[in-house]
Amino acid sequence: MRSRSVLLLALLLAAPAGLAQTDEEQTRAKLNALQGEIKQLDRELSSARSRRDKLLAQLREAETALGRLQQQIAATRADISSTEAELASLSGQQAELEQRRTAQQERLALELETAWKIGRQDQVKVLLNQEAPHTLARAMAYYRYFFDARNEQIEAFRKTLEELAAVQRDIEAQRSELAARQQTLASEQATLEKQKGVRQEAAERLAADINSKGDALAQLKKDQKELEQLLETIQRAVIDMALPDNAQPFTTARGKMPWPVAGKPSNRFGRSRNDGKMTWQGVNIPAAAGQPVRAIHHGRVVYADWFRGSGLLLIIDHGDGYMSLYAHNQSLLREVGEWVQAGAEIGSVGESGGLERPALYFEIRHKGKPVDPAKWCRG
Repeated sequence: MRSRSVLLLALLLAAPAGLAQTDEEQTRAKLNALQGEIKQLDRELSSARSRRDKLLAQLREAETALGRLQQQIAATRADISSTEAELASLSGQQAELEQRRTAQQERLALELETAWKIGRQDQVKVLLNQEAPHTLARAMAYYRYFFDARNEQIEAFRKTLEELAAVQRDIEAQRSELAARQQTLASEQATLEKQKGVRQEAAERLAADINSKGDALAQLKKDQKELEQLLETIQRAVIDMALPDNAQPFTTARGKMPWPVAGKPSNRFGRSRNDGKMTWQGVNIPAAAGQPVRAIHHGRVVYADWFRGSGLLLIIDHGDGYMSLYAHNQSLLREVGEWVQAGAEIGSVGESGGLERPALYFEIRHKGKPVDPAKWCRG
């Protein structure tokens, strides 16, 4: 408004000194009209800013919800895998018990056939026909052994049948649980597809709003400035944060660290972008949506949330002023305060933050200043 006030003053001063009173009133009327137009323009600009802020809020909400859904789906799939493994184990037990039951049935049938044959003879008569005492004792022992063995076979068979029935009940329960989880997964995936549509619409509306004003570059610069401010705030917060005594210093891993995601960067660090008006402070790595994003080095998560221009952003502090940034994730798997090891899965590749195609934007910073990731990561 200050510059517009100056404009009004300049218009007043530019009026010829010999203006008649009516001309002066006419001029004032024109200036009042101009002032009204300026106020209207202010209202339109304020409305445009409010609209963009609202679109950004919608995009943030959609992408954050999308990230949570991805985590829920991953958890449901893990539950399904666990249930399927349990079913496979139970099926193995069932097959083993079926074999045992068949073998026991065959043995028991043989025992019963033998018992039937013995039953056809008069047991007392057989015993009384033994002439020698030692022969009689042996015959009595044989009968006891035979009937004890038969009873054991019957008891073992009964236990096998009970175990088999229990396993079959467990299998039915696991199958019901699996069906329920698969139904949950289908519902979550349907919600996911719907949420993707919401996210896409929000991203397109935001991009259209920015492009219609012709200020995409200004938006990029604003996003970059806000990221710098975030990093400065984090840097001040963690300056006294000590790493574990056994932690490997970040500098000793220079040139040996793995890239956070498999893929080839589509740009080089420090190269110009946007017609030379900006430079790349990190690298953009196109990759398949959902591909795991891994920590390049041991450290502590100091930021894990949606951030304008970066989407779902995760920042790890590695000590001695070094940090690594992972942007545009589909989902975040770690929370602020968590310690992570090199290679630990921390997120998944996505297109949050308004990207058209999935990719990971990756930076390494030292005391807030960007450094070339290619000098720190191998390959």
